[in-house]
Amino acid sequence: MATAVKKKTKYSKETYLGWYETMLRIRRFEEKVLMAYGQQKIRGFCHVYIGQEAIGAAMTTALRPSDAVATAYRCHGTAISRGMETKSLMAELFGKIDGCVKGKGGSMHFFSKEKRFFGGNGIVGAQIPIGTGIAFAEKYKGTDDISVTMFGDGAARQGALFEAFNMAMAWNLPVLYMVENNGYAMGTSVERTSNVTDLTKIGLAFDMPSESVDAMSVEETHEAIKRAAAHIRAGKGPYFLELRTYRYKGHSVSDPGKYRTKEEVKQYRDIDPVKMAEKKILEEGLASEAEIKAIKDAIKVEVEEALDFAEKSPLPNAAVELFTDNYLQEDYPFIKD
Repeated sequence: MATAVKKKTKYSKETYLGWYETMLRIRRFEEKVLMAYGQQKIRGFCHVYIGQEAIGAAMTTALRPSDAVATAYRCHGTAISRGMETKSLMAELFGKIDGCVKGKGGSMHFFSKEKRFFGGNGIVGAQIPIGTGIAFAEKYKGTDDISVTMFGDGAARQGALFEAFNMAMAWNLPVLYMVENNGYAMGTSVERTSNVTDLTKIGLAFDMPSESVDAMSVEETHEAIKRAAAHIRAGKGPYFLELRTYRYKGHSVSDPGKYRTKEEVKQYRDIDPVKMAEKKILEEGLASEAEIKAIKDAIKVEVEEALDFAEKSPLPNAAVELFTDNYLQEDYPFIKD
């Protein structure tokens, strides 16, 4: 009796484990954030990335470290995918001096010049013209790096998007627009915001190459981003991806999500990108259960250490930090060194 030949996976063991590790790191970080918020250790607005991790993981393999990324206020997962340290991110959430922006930005304003991560922006759609401007800078400097500009389905209705799209196409800018369509702008479904529910049509209105992607699949998301990036690097101009994803939690920590049915949430829980990746790795024999456990254990320790680091980090010195990074000292001579 002939034995079945196991089908080879499209990507290597290292790629799958890398994707899995990134997704799991985001998931465990965000779960710890929710716990700390419930204990009132984190204050203010807070939007977690749970459910959308496949997008962050795909970006790690489809983009270059030198590419710029700008996104909206649901930015924790994207920041992690760009290589920002979980310790500095957790400290920022705690409002501590060792945070990535010295405790001044909080959940919605992560930033790293070194990692080419330009926010985290609190205003809906604000990052769209910012990302477009970064693309103009890359073209002006003559690089082949691209500007990845991410936004949610709610921001897809902002006037700034249409102005930015028009300028990007007119000037042939190296910008990849990606809408993370998780189905809801706060509590308002895509169907209630417009009669146009196929968001790729927005790009087509400007003759911008546009496609819709199953962003619960890390493989499909990687392929789409890599394909779009190659188009842009070849000097062919902007590209638009609609990444169809889902958030398992509410819009923010204060949102119970009662506008969604239990059946709908379960439907997406059944295709959880973290669990699906783990299942594929084990079923295809890419790694053993012991290797998976080692990744889980290491990430658990990392996130616990991030929490401990944030709790021990000191608060900013308000007398000094209120003005540094914000105003020129010569304009405020009463500030002492």
